[in-house]
Amino acid sequence: MIFRSPKQAVLSVLIATALGGVVVADASAQSRSSERSERGNRGSAKAEVLFPEATREEPKVKASSKMGGKLKKLFDAYNKDEYAETRTLADEIIAAADANEYDKAVANQLASQAAYNLEDNAAAKQYLQQAITLNALDNNGHYQALLMLAQLQLQDDQYAEGLANLDKYFAESKSNKPEEQIIKGQALYQSEKYAEAIPVLKAAIAASPEPKDNWNQLLMAAYAEAGQTGEAVKEAEALAARNPADKKAQLNLASMYMQADQMDKAAAVMDKLRAAGQLTEEREYKQLYSIYANTENKERDVIAVINEGMSKGILKPDYQTYLALAQSYYYTEQVPQAIEAWRNAAPLSKDGETYLNLARVLHAEGRIPEAKQAARDAKAKGVKNPGDADKIINLK
Repeated sequence: MIFRSPKQAVLSVLIATALGGVVVADASAQSRSSERSERGNRGSAKAEVLFPEATREEPKVKASSKMGGKLKKLFDAYNKDEYAETRTLADEIIAAADANEYDKAVANQLASQAAYNLEDNAAAKQYLQQAITLNALDNNGHYQALLMLAQLQLQDDQYAEGLANLDKYFAESKSNKPEEQIIKGQALYQSEKYAEAIPVLKAAIAASPEPKDNWNQLLMAAYAEAGQTGEAVKEAEALAARNPADKKAQLNLASMYMQADQMDKAAAVMDKLRAAGQLTEEREYKQLYSIYANTENKERDVIAVINEGMSKGILKPDYQTYLALAQSYYYTEQVPQAIEAWRNAAPLSKDGETYLNLARVLHAEGRIPEAKQAARDAKAKGVKNPGDADKIINLK
């Protein structure tokens, strides 16, 4: 939940595969809450209490009478999305000798929103820190500023600072919202504290009436990175069962089965996607033929998947693909097809070892002239033991 104008694009959580970015939500709640709080202090409205269990005693200081007009201009500029003007007016209040701590805190808070919308995160963090240090805002504004500062720090890979401010936020505000706990869980994951992330993520998911699938994906990833493969598989199975038509969930399940060395299960998931025509990317075909290549007696399946992928133009005819095809043909005693695949793979290899293997196979098949040429090509491209190539080249 970084609070920003609804007109701006929303950042989202990423896993997987990766996983990058900070969990945020689209909301202008902070600015609206700040405005209500400021008006409440002037007696025109009562702000909603967002942190009823907070340990912090709210300051008694209110907006000064001398700054009333300037504060009104500040809010007017911000509500019109005039962010550059908002910063200018806020800076004037911050520097004013007649402004009290509350005036300056409000100005810093609105300036942080403007800076964020202007994509100046460094300034936004500075304004937020000043608003927090002044300690003059009501609890609504104070803790929302602290949460936003933590998120911006995490977004900028300042994990130690961001996590410290998150811990301070939870300890003082007593907020236990699942969507905020997820922020901490993801930050722990991204800072490679996987074992610490797991209980935080589990608690957030358990507390939410409708946990998002990407929260479960994050928990699955944390289990996997922490070496708890069995738990990761359970999460992946549960997620795939809830979303049988979601290709991403099924691919994640196949990946988890692969990590758990359950190749038969991984292959079953991928084959189901293949039968449904859902394998549309090269990496997906590569994942499937790799599963079969690492499973005993599945060479014919490797051949079928590779040939299908290449015929559809999805699999590129690269070195690894041709090599897997050649080996699978060879082990199923389809030697002519294996030789053809090795011929295609050898020029794409970084050295001459594939040419040398081709020369050996050709020699075994009695195709001596072809074997000698392949051996020469091997030497020209470079092999570890040139003598092995010479033995074939010097055959009588």
